[in-house]
Amino acid sequence: MSETPRWPAAWVRAALDLAVLGALADGPRHGYAIAQELQVRGFGRLRGGSLYPVLARLEEGGHVAAAWVDAGSGPARKDYRLTPEGRAHLARGLASWAELGDALRTEEGS
Repeated sequence: MSETPRWPAAWVRAALDLAVLGALADGPRHGYAIAQELQVRGFGRLRGGSLYPVLARLEEGGHVAAAWVDAGSGPARKDYRLTPEGRAHLARGLASWAELGDALRTEEGS
């Protein structure tokens, strides 16, 4: 896992909402697990000051739901899960990013 993002910081910031939703697509995760998943995916090491405002915004927007879960041996943790609205928002966002990628490509010989 790299602490350095694979892409420029501006790209990471622009894609962070969708990246968080994508990290939740396979099931609920707590904040630290989301940050680890995004690091594996090339977003570098995210700080809480970057991640938690995004999670709060996504929760306020109805794209993510959060619940406190007993961690067993330690303090309770807040788990986040994708809502149906969040899943739809993720699908639309990924389609838009794909369209952007297509618009940025140039055809050979043009």
